[in-house]
Amino acid sequence: MSKDIQLATLGAGCFWCTEAVFLEVKGVEKVVSGYAGGNVPGKPTYREVCSGLTGHAEVVQITFDANIISYEDVLIIFMTTHDPTQLNRQGADVGTQYRSVIYYHNDQQQRIAEKVTTALESVFDAKIVTEISSVPTFYEAEQEHQDYYKNNQNQGYCSFVITPKLQKLRKLHSDKLK
Repeated sequence: MSKDIQLATLGAGCFWCTEAVFLEVKGVEKVVSGYAGGNVPGKPTYREVCSGLTGHAEVVQITFDANIISYEDVLIIFMTTHDPTQLNRQGADVGTQYRSVIYYHNDQQQRIAEKVTTALESVFDAKIVTEISSVPTFYEAEQEHQDYYKNNQNQGYCSFVITPKLQKLRKLHSDKLK
């Protein structure tokens, strides 16, 4: 069977969390942490994005084989491993750089994103506020932000924020894991 390689660009608050989640998903070939959706010229830095002044969101760009995992399943995992009802925040991370966002790469992805968001509305106690927009320029984050959880598992943020998200992933989506 030939591969059907596609991209998904998603923001679920901190990119370290989202990257760690998707690195465990079957069919995912690569996850790159980065920034997208800003309104300043040039490649942003982590410090600039964290300031909240660039308009960029922390996102991940996921390369996946659609013959193994569908875009719809990618989005369901995305929506159920963060809180898509929190506007411009995830937990203690507050600001537009931590917004929940689906950046679609084509019309089909847009339709699927809208369908999944609507279908999941009843699962949450509050309205889903996830932005759905056409993919803007994606900027890869600095090297120290790639494979962050794998390289820093004993760090406090990883232990208290990322590990519980991975436990939730394993509980809800065990059939989709590597």
